[in-house]
Parts: sequence; C-alpha cells; structure tokens
Amino acid sequence: MNKEEVYSDLNEVFKDVFDDETITVNENTTADDIEMWDSFEHINLISAVEKKFAIKFNMKEIVELHNVGEMADLILSKLA
Repeated sequence: MNKEEVYSDLNEVFKDVFDDETITVNENTTADDIEMWDSFEHINLISAVEKKFAIKFNMKEIVELHNVGEMADLILSKLA
C-alpha cells in the first residue's frame, strides 16, 4: 500500500466516522479543521482506522499524533 492509497482509505474512514461526505483530509489536517472532531470522536476515529487497516496503535503513538500526515506515516510503518 502506498501513501496515496492510505489517504484514500483515510478519507473514507473520516467521512464515515464524522458522517460528512464533504470531508477531505490531507497531511496537514488536524482536529481544529473538522468541527465534530472532539475527544470522544477521536476514540471512534482511532478505532475505525485500526479496523480499516487491520493494525493496532499503542497509547504513546496515539498521543504523539499531531495531524493526519503523521497518522498516514504511522499506518504505513505498521503495514511495512
């Protein structure tokens, strides 16, 4: 899987979790950019991402994520 495919899948996850078909994420997207992205939805998002990519994040990894680009890089590293 390449970075473009990860972003494509992440866009689908974000649209599903936030129930908003207009969402398009990129490497700089943060919680500040998506109105409904609060701490509760963050848990739902992480769970949905783990399920979509069949991976698991540890707490340290989750806490250190600052934007979607870092999430995509972490996903790629776990899939390698």
